[in-house]
Amino acid sequence: MYKLILVDDEEDVREGVSQEIDWHGYGFEVLAKAENGKEALDLVERLRPDVVVTDIKMPFMDGLQLAEAVRRQFPATRIIILTGFDEFEYAQKAVKLHIDEYVLKPFSAVELIDVLIKVKNRMDEEAAHRENNQLLRESYRKSLPVLREVFLSSLLTRQLRREDILAKATEYGVQLLGSEYLVSVMCLDQKKKDEQQILLFAVKNIAEEQVQLGNYAGIVFLHNDLVVLLLRKEADDQERLEHQMQMIAEEIRRTVEKYLSVTVTVGVGTVIRDVTQLPYSYEDAGLALDYKGILGNNRLIFIDDVEKQPRESVRFDERKEHELVRCIKMGTLPELHAVVDELFSDVAEGNVSIHDYRIYLLEIMTTILKTAQRAELDMDQMFGAQSRLLAEITSFNSVQEAKNRVNGICEKIMSSIASGRHHTYKRLVDQAIEYTHRHYQSPDISIHKVCADLHISPGYFSSIFKRETKTTFVTYLLQLRMEKAKELLRTTDLKTFEIAEQVGYTDANYFSFCFRKHVGQSAKEYRNNSGKEEYR
Repeated sequence: MYKLILVDDEEDVREGVSQEIDWHGYGFEVLAKAENGKEALDLVERLRPDVVVTDIKMPFMDGLQLAEAVRRQFPATRIIILTGFDEFEYAQKAVKLHIDEYVLKPFSAVELIDVLIKVKNRMDEEAAHRENNQLLRESYRKSLPVLREVFLSSLLTRQLRREDILAKATEYGVQLLGSEYLVSVMCLDQKKKDEQQILLFAVKNIAEEQVQLGNYAGIVFLHNDLVVLLLRKEADDQERLEHQMQMIAEEIRRTVEKYLSVTVTVGVGTVIRDVTQLPYSYEDAGLALDYKGILGNNRLIFIDDVEKQPRESVRFDERKEHELVRCIKMGTLPELHAVVDELFSDVAEGNVSIHDYRIYLLEIMTTILKTAQRAELDMDQMFGAQSRLLAEITSFNSVQEAKNRVNGICEKIMSSIASGRHHTYKRLVDQAIEYTHRHYQSPDISIHKVCADLHISPGYFSSIFKRETKTTFVTYLLQLRMEKAKELLRTTDLKTFEIAEQVGYTDANYFSFCFRKHVGQSAKEYRNNSGKEEYR
């Protein structure tokens, strides 16, 4: 159903057209009717119709002026012009405005319906072209294997959110749920450029066959001229993941050597418990592979065998830093607490050395202090010397104590940033209101002039003005002018056109139209009624 606005200064035309046509039957809904161009433009800005049907000759703003304004602000809106025979040459100017159709007055309902059907058919064709789901699905189906490989590679190289990973895994049909994960990488020991890609695919196929034969919960894919094997441990699986990797990787190595007459070396990373930590296991697998230069080719190399390290190294990566900074600057308290809980969950669950733990806390605290510094907060005034905050890193008696302290510091900084932001918003809005009270009498006052005076963008100003005043600037200006006009009507003998000029209207008729619409009675009626009330 397409939305439509009908504009004509003759009430009988508006009502006749709206009643004689079965709008819903032809796929249209009449949202509103207007009696002049200015009123119509307000409706278009608020209701965003698909089609505007408008007469040409109207008070305050004619049909072509309306069409020009609509075309400039809402280029996708269709415009149908209603024009009399004596206006035809005038209407030809509409060609320059790319008017969609015109109807010559006097017209019948059938003639208008024919034009509406033409416009609707064009919109239907464009919608069908944009939303050809069958073509999109076919294109997506063909791209799916490539997208799946790109997604799997991103698991190894990017810090992704858990919910994003699981959503994409579902979309691409990849099973990633598990209690533990382990990554291994396989490289060809003999580099034959002309055969390397073919051999890599052959190794990948062999690895996939071994995963299926052994009924392992594994995924095999290519990444950076390596065959990657990702194993996961399912809830009911009692066998250690390292032992599973030992069995399957050794069988792959032997099968490759037997059937392809080439050898591969396999590097095995560390077991991790969260799918978001796959880059760490992959990084360790690559590090293990580097040891083939010392230990030799055609073998399995576990990183835990060559480098003794905690089973889970706590890391303050880019994603964690970004989430913490975002929450401090713009988040809510529940979001902050969730982020801090995640920061300390690795510490609480993993086997972390005290050295790594203190470096981790130092990175967190440094990020918090940098965020406060960029917000120009006086940290010494809020917490004492900054060196005291950094010294606290060695004084916490438990993970919970450290977490509580980080939460407290962040909450205080969040409150200061929010308070400063609110103060800035209020100051800007107060300045805008003061400017409006000084210049409301000027006919050309606009939101752009106010923003130029305040040196801010109209989009930013509109959002903060509405947030602080609960109304738009245009509505505020109209209300101010109407209140000033009512005051002049009550206290002076000025004529209506003189009052119109004093409150910023160059067109006395348009002022009278706005006054009646806003107040509910004409200026003359308001003055008479006000006088009667004063006599009482």
